[in-house]
Amino acid sequence: MSEAFRFINGHVVVADQLWRGAEIVVTGDRIASIRPLDEGARDCVDLDGGWVMPGFIDTQVNGGGGVLFNDDTDVDGIAAITAAHARYGTTALLPTLISDSPERIALALDAVDAAIDAGVPGVVGVHIEGPFLNVARKGIHDAARFRLLDAAMVDLLARPRRGVVMVTLAPELAQLDDIARLAAAGVRVSAGHTEASYDTALAAFDAGLAGVTHLFNAMPAMVQRKPGLVGAALDDPRPWCGLIVDGVHVAPAVLRIALRARGIERMMLVTDAMSSVGAKDKDFVLQGRRIRVRDGICSYEDGTLAGSDLDMAAAVANAMGMLGLEPVVAARLAAGNPAAFLGLEAERGTLAVGLRADWVQLTGAMVPVATTIGGKTA
Repeated sequence: MSEAFRFINGHVVVADQLWRGAEIVVTGDRIASIRPLDEGARDCVDLDGGWVMPGFIDTQVNGGGGVLFNDDTDVDGIAAITAAHARYGTTALLPTLISDSPERIALALDAVDAAIDAGVPGVVGVHIEGPFLNVARKGIHDAARFRLLDAAMVDLLARPRRGVVMVTLAPELAQLDDIARLAAAGVRVSAGHTEASYDTALAAFDAGLAGVTHLFNAMPAMVQRKPGLVGAALDDPRPWCGLIVDGVHVAPAVLRIALRARGIERMMLVTDAMSSVGAKDKDFVLQGRRIRVRDGICSYEDGTLAGSDLDMAAAVANAMGMLGLEPVVAARLAAGNPAAFLGLEAERGTLAVGLRADWVQLTGAMVPVATTIGGKTA
């Protein structure tokens, strides 16, 4: 059975085009057809100058709705997190486990498999951020939990899973053969919380390292004789780079420079969201440390940033406002590019026939109004 969704008097982002209106016919959870609509069409949703964009895809979500994945590493916890982010237009995400024990990592991998099997809307894989990180760039991670990537962990991470597996590690502390093995198994290996040099980064890219986790954060700054990982990421077209666009983690001018240097190819928005997103009580406890959330900034008592209170709708709005990006470009950074990074571009990331019926409706000020996942209102 098919259902038609009709929008007029606004902007519908279809691939790299803007339509003033559109009819999207959904059969099951897929788009069966999509065509432009003129202003005279009847029985339509009046966007009133607002937007319909492809559903946002976030590869780094530590929590939401008052839930941290490290604490609630089960199907119910994942469902609460995805539901919280769906309110802000995120239709697919990776629950992200901050550096923890091997037992908790195994639990997280199994929990995401179970959530996918249970049909939890919006979960498409898991992000294991650490504990294979450099203590010099630990950020808010608990360095007491850090460990080297060994054969047992490679075996665990490389096992076939129901969704995508992403792993953030410090490449200078990993063997290139281990990176290559993970990449060959389909794991999206990303560099983060690292002191990697330019040459080390290039060698890791050669071995199959595919991404850079929150570019500029938790890594050395690029300087004239030490380009480091930042320089490698901007110089080499291969890695996918996550950008936290909240005006706090990275100065907007730096992000604008990065986008001019690399272009929008293989750049993507991430939130690094904590449990505060969609929660009434913003403050939270992360692995025994009390994190305060003030004016949208999550920080420990010593000033260390602890993820973000950013949602994807706000990230898109910031990309347009702070970075001066056109809406179709911002939508690509929030949907099409992360879908391609995850290898899901044939399923998600744009409004097109045959793809999942995932989209978000927003006001003209980019405030989310409704989110549709698989043709159903979330």
